Amino acid sequence: MSERDVFEYALLRVVPRVERGECFNAGVLVYCRAKSFVGVRTHLDETKLLALDPEADVTGVRAALRAVEGVCAGGKAAGQAAGDDAGRRFRWLIAPRSTVVQPGPVHTGLTADPEVETERLLQLLVR
Repeated sequence: MSERDVFEYALLRVVPRVERGECFNAGVLVYCRAKSFVGVRTHLDETKLLALDPEADVTGVRAALRAVEGVCAGGKAAGQAAGDDAGRRFRWLIAPRSTVVQPGPVHTGLTADPEVETERLLQLLVR
């Protein structure tokens, strides 16, 4: 059996109208300290978004999800977080916020491959 490492993950939720509190999953963030890995996979279901708020800013929500992807990628795409290690970027992304795209609670698990785990969780919990 291959070696498995502890990982943490949080779902990215879209909350089109914060005052109503209705949400749906649009991505998953994964962090594995042992592999210095932070990754994200996103999938925006526009039908769900527009069902919750027919006047939702689809372009704005997509931009917010792309910004999360940029922070995970690191480098210039990460903006101010460019110099931070994977753990600091993950912690910044999971900080509670009152925006249209919000992180959910953090969960843990074991994985041999955090990148494969990210895709598995996207299929299981988002799509």
